[in-house]
Amino acid sequence: MGFENNDKAAGYWKENLNLVLKLLAIWAAVSFGCGILLVDVLNEITFMGFKLGFWFAQQGAMYVFVALIFVYVAKANALDKKYNVQEN
Repeated sequence: MGFENNDKAAGYWKENLNLVLKLLAIWAAVSFGCGILLVDVLNEITFMGFKLGFWFAQQGAMYVFVALIFVYVAKANALDKKYNVQEN
C-alpha cells in the first residue's frame, strides 16, 4: 500500500530519518563515549569480573546496538500504522 499523497510521504520519511538519527546518536554515544572517551572513568567499576570500560568496548556497545534494532522495529511499525502503510 502506498502513501495517500506526497505530503504524507514526506512526513513519514522525515519522522523515519529523525528516528534513525536519534538511535545512531545513542549508539555513537555508547560505543564511542563509553568505549573510548570515558574508558578510564568506567574502568574503575567492575562488571561481571571485567572493567566496565573494557566491557563496553568489547561487548556492551554490541548489546546496545542489538537493543536499538528492536527499538527501531517497534517504532517503525508504529510509524507505518500512523501513516497507514503497514504490511499485512
